[in-house]
Amino acid sequence: MATSSQAYLEGNPVRESKVLISELCRQFYNLGWVSGTGGSITVKVHDDSIPKPHQLIVMSPSGVQKERMVPEDMYVLSPSGSILSHPLSKPYPHKPPKCSDCGPLFMKAYEMCNAGAVIHSHGMESCLVTMINPLSKEFRVTHMEMIKGIQGHGYYDELVVPIIENTAHERELTESLAEAIEAYPKTTAVLVRNHGIYVWGDSWISAKTQAECYHYLFDAAIKLYQLGLDWSSPNHGPIPNSRIVLGGHLNVNRSVKAGSLISNNDIEPSRRCIVLDIEGTTTPISFVTDVLFPYARNNVGRHLDATYYTAETQDDINLLRSQVQNDLEQGIVGAVPIPSDNAGKEEVIAALVANVEAMIKADRKITALKQLQGHIWRTGFQMDELEGVVFEDVPKALEKWHDLGVKVYIYSSGSRLAQRLLFGNTNYGDLRKYLSGFFDTTVGYIIQCLHEIFCFIFFSIAIFYSR
Repeated sequence: MATSSQAYLEGNPVRESKVLISELCRQFYNLGWVSGTGGSITVKVHDDSIPKPHQLIVMSPSGVQKERMVPEDMYVLSPSGSILSHPLSKPYPHKPPKCSDCGPLFMKAYEMCNAGAVIHSHGMESCLVTMINPLSKEFRVTHMEMIKGIQGHGYYDELVVPIIENTAHERELTESLAEAIEAYPKTTAVLVRNHGIYVWGDSWISAKTQAECYHYLFDAAIKLYQLGLDWSSPNHGPIPNSRIVLGGHLNVNRSVKAGSLISNNDIEPSRRCIVLDIEGTTTPISFVTDVLFPYARNNVGRHLDATYYTAETQDDINLLRSQVQNDLEQGIVGAVPIPSDNAGKEEVIAALVANVEAMIKADRKITALKQLQGHIWRTGFQMDELEGVVFEDVPKALEKWHDLGVKVYIYSSGSRLAQRLLFGNTNYGDLRKYLSGFFDTTVGYIIQCLHEIFCFIFFSIAIFYSR
């Protein structure tokens, strides 16, 4: 019977392949590989009477909820990739059916690797592992048990997975995928930077098994990287030239415990710099929200009135004017126009107070607010109306790191002035002698551009060391 005949297209082998893809996509959705309609899968219709190169191909559609697909949603293609059978259109809100955008890449894997199935995953770990080193063209790992699940590899082997650069459209990856397969004839997968992975095997079982192993290995590499360990070396020791530990928010009610970075009263020799946050790391969040913020809010009018004509406060006012003007243009809730100086000091201060109160209420991480807050808090510390609070283990940890020659830096949304005030006037005295520097929102916003922020901090510290 010809494989393109209607009878064959409606026969058991094709039907079973459609059912299989539906079941696998539901499993992969639960693993996070095909969420948000992303990812795809294709299998050859297994038939012992037909050589693999001549077997039909079943492929999932594009732009659909993969966990809700049914066998009738699948496409059937000829060995050369032409569509022989397509699903019927569904009523709104479903989109018109469309074969997978991964189709050209799937066909390359079939053509060049004699694959029996191909899986395209958007699993988070397959995306993140390509971002650890943006310049790397390969992912390498060795001496991990799950490497044995990859075709042609054993525990002691080095697994190498090529990485190609992402493009705006899936089909534009086809040539790069083909070049990677040609350059790495042993590979059964290709990573796409900031995107995901293509995995294939001689059967759906082989492809699925390997995809699970790849994702496990990527996840392990990411976790080892977070620990400062090298997943690509046989002993998985410290990453060479790893010099900085970034300590961010931990538990909202816990500090940066000395034991989390110091083991057996010592610190890993490769650690020479530590970057700490403040809220929830060195200082209770409640101190910031229940003490510092209310103090700034309740004293902003008094501060502006007392210092209105100073150069420092005029600079604060100019920054706030610029921020408020931008907020008004963006339609930010709580923003009110600030009159010109001709309106009089009282009118200007009243508008400034209204805007600052709205900014504090919204907990906005903006330089104009943080700079003014720092100046208000300085007055509070000078008048002994404020005292900084840190967790009880922070002084011991800072002293220990200082004695070991470890440089400690602070990065927080609060201004550098506010950071110095807090650590210079704590319930345990002046701790600034243990700190090597401070970074604030003039580097960038806390939530946005985190990679660029830490790159800036890294190179700032590196410049210090070079001197």
